[in-house]
Amino acid sequence: MTTSPPAVRVSRRIMSSKVPQVTVWFWIIKVLCTTVGESFADWINVTLGVGLEATSVIFTVVLAGALTWQLALRRYVPFVYWLTVVVVSVTGTLYTDILTDDLGVPLAASTGVFAALLAVVFAVWWRSQRTLSIHSITTTRRELYYWLAILVTFALGTAAGDGILELTGWSPGVSVLLPAGLIVAVIVGWRFGANAVLSFWLAYILTRPLGANLGDWLGFDPAQGGLGLGVAWTSVIFLVAILGTVVYLTVTRADQTEPATAPDPRSRAAGRERVMLAYFAIVGIVAVAVLTWAHAQPHTTAAASEEAPSTHATLAPGQSATANFPADTVDAYRTIVQDALSMVRAGDQAGAKTRITDLETAWDHDQSTLEGLDATAWSVIDGRIDAVLKAVRASTPDPTSETDALQALLTTLSS
Repeated sequence: MTTSPPAVRVSRRIMSSKVPQVTVWFWIIKVLCTTVGESFADWINVTLGVGLEATSVIFTVVLAGALTWQLALRRYVPFVYWLTVVVVSVTGTLYTDILTDDLGVPLAASTGVFAALLAVVFAVWWRSQRTLSIHSITTTRRELYYWLAILVTFALGTAAGDGILELTGWSPGVSVLLPAGLIVAVIVGWRFGANAVLSFWLAYILTRPLGANLGDWLGFDPAQGGLGLGVAWTSVIFLVAILGTVVYLTVTRADQTEPATAPDPRSRAAGRERVMLAYFAIVGIVAVAVLTWAHAQPHTTAAASEEAPSTHATLAPGQSATANFPADTVDAYRTIVQDALSMVRAGDQAGAKTRITDLETAWDHDQSTLEGLDATAWSVIDGRIDAVLKAVRASTPDPTSETDALQALLTTLSS
């Protein structure tokens, strides 16, 4: 699928290929890994209440261990390779979440930053090795470039996917269609002569939002457009599927045999590749047009940035929203909201965002308990919290809107 690189005058140890052949199995397990990256990170961070920063530190350490193991090998070992991909997927997701949730970086900005960073990685990789083909991963230096590119593609795919959801307000099920359609378009372009390396990396980036949106669709509540499996069960199902696939590939070696009739990439006419570049440009323009149209339609807060209210429930006249909830839990929520309100009034936007993230984490952690005690009250408060999250995390926050949303939530929590 790629041209043979010229000799590179560097001192290096030559190894067998450290990556699998790009077959249908490669793409199946890649999507499974990206889905786990989304659901598993959410499960540990939110459901278990570990917290975003602590979860990120944990997986950075795990990534270092998995990558060290992978780099120490001299050939492709399915279990180690795909374990590293899973960990990279989770870690890349967490890094994007830190930028968005903790540092308040708009998704459009983080998408641009990661896209620029990926371009730099590719440029340095090409200048050093004169190839970006994954079939040339036979030295430690090339493998390091490869894994750095993979990490950035996961972060980029997360930011771009979440940014699209925020822009369009699509439900998780609908949001799967865009990356899926773009992947089909890339496959068509490759079949008709597009550059194989370019096609591979475009598809690789697009599988990230596809897998993430698929995970959201399976895990989200039906009222939010999902199937209601929850992030824990979604993670378990996909981890088992990954393990089963890896065992199959280990036994059959189906992803370690080059196709006997693989065409020579050099036979692809340069003119045809230029035509396909124009085709990819047209596909990109159409995708932008679709997003622009979707953004212009009325929609609510995107599921990727803030979860939509489960229902449009309302309380009966005189009914307290917190009567059936533990008093100490409600007091903790009120303290956080009061802190955030004081910070907004003092002009401390960064502090308000951090404090609201504390509220989001605590609320998500307590969801299963509180919703079971009073589903209607939980839905009402959940809607108020979503309004606060949207106001405080807006790309251009309005202090008046923030104050109104926080005050409304505080009133509801005090009823």
